[in-house]
Amino acid sequence: MTQTSITTAGIDTSKAKLDIAVHGRTERWQVANALPGWRALAANLAKAGVTRVGIEATGGYERGVVEHLRSAGFTVLLLQPLQVKAFGQVHLRRAKNDALDAILIAACAAALDPPEVAPDPRLTELADYLTFLEQIEEDIRRFKTRLEHIDEPALRRLVNSDIARLKARKSTQIRDIAKRLRAYDDLAKRLKLVLSIPGIGERTALAIVIRMPELGRVSREEAAALAGLAPFDADSGQHRGQRKIAGGRSRLRRSLFAAALPAAFRWNKALIALYARLMAKGKAHNAALIACARKLLIYANTVVQRGTPWTEKAA
Repeated sequence: MTQTSITTAGIDTSKAKLDIAVHGRTERWQVANALPGWRALAANLAKAGVTRVGIEATGGYERGVVEHLRSAGFTVLLLQPLQVKAFGQVHLRRAKNDALDAILIAACAAALDPPEVAPDPRLTELADYLTFLEQIEEDIRRFKTRLEHIDEPALRRLVNSDIARLKARKSTQIRDIAKRLRAYDDLAKRLKLVLSIPGIGERTALAIVIRMPELGRVSREEAAALAGLAPFDADSGQHRGQRKIAGGRSRLRRSLFAAALPAAFRWNKALIALYARLMAKGKAHNAALIACARKLLIYANTVVQRGTPWTEKAA
């Protein structure tokens, strides 16, 4: 149950400023989204008796204040925009501006229990490097798409040269992230366990370990839901809708989906059998691959939970 005695504040974030509201009170104020503003914010929150803070994810503009408040001892709930929007719809809140958004975020955070797994600052830092790697991969895909529409040999050479350069940078980045992660014994052990699963290479293993700090400490269903790989029902009355996936951590899901195809066709016997079984039942190719991606994550969660490497018998 949520502890109602906890005083909660909500923060609406933009690039330049932060709007703050304390749940159930009239306190409202605004500070700059920079270190002097964060310091003033922490002091004001402490003075108001606030111990929990809700803040909506806004593409990175919230990162500095989140880290500052956590280091100052506040419990910070990083809310997804979908959570806040759904909360507002349930409570019929239609009006919108920065101050009202802060009030809504505060109310949403007050209604939630804090996560059981505390954020790991090491993984937060590694996630920045992983995001850069993902951006390199996106650049490679764009250049390959561009190449499909170029016939001039000289231009094709230029694009191929760019692709080769980006691929080299990608390899360097993967090695660098792995080296940084292995500098921590507990994370290195977690990575080794995940790498023991056939079909999960270093690139995918890094994404799983970094993008899912909860690995090994949640159930298989919770792990799948966090990655947005858990199918949800779409039934109403006599109608039985098609099961779909949605939400979750999209970057982690993309990494798992990319690994599922080679794993289900070549590397992992359990997934090869699962894919064949689903296709025999008439499932679509993509639906079967999603099931395989979900299984890969479940396998990773299981080996870390047990603390023992993958074995064929365990599959």
